[in-house]
Amino acid sequence: MVIVSVDYGDVRTGIAACDKLGMLASPVCVIAEKDREKLISKICEIAAEKKAERFCVGMPRNMDGTYGFRADACKEFGEALEEKSGIPVVFRDERLTTVSAHGILSANDVRGKKRKDIVDAVSAVLILEEYLKTL
Repeated sequence: MVIVSVDYGDVRTGIAACDKLGMLASPVCVIAEKDREKLISKICEIAAEKKAERFCVGMPRNMDGTYGFRADACKEFGEALEEKSGIPVVFRDERLTTVSAHGILSANDVRGKKRKDIVDAVSAVLILEEYLKTL
C-alpha cells in the first residue's frame, strides 16, 4: 500500500511516500505554501500521482505525551485533507522528528539553505518510517 506522509507546517510542509510494499520511505518534496486550501490541493495532486491509499499526518505532542494547540491545527488539517482527497488519514506521533532530521542532515554534512529546503521532507520520512513499523 502506498502511503504519503505529511509533516504539516505553517510555512513549509514536508512530504514523503513509501513503495507499494511499505518497505522504503523516501522524501518527495517540501511545499512552501501558507494557504491551507492550496496546500491540500498540492498534496492531493502528489497523492494522485503516487496512487496513495493512505495519508499519515504527523501529530505533534508535548514531551509528556499531552496534546497542545498545534495538535488541534494538525487534526483539523488532516480531517480537511481526508475530506478533499477521499483518502483515509491516520495520525502519528512526531515528537523529535525535526531534531532527528537535523541530526541526520548534520551527519551527512548538509548545511545552510539546502538543509532548510529538505529538513521537513526528512521529518516526513521519519514519521512514515515509524508508522510503517506498526503495520
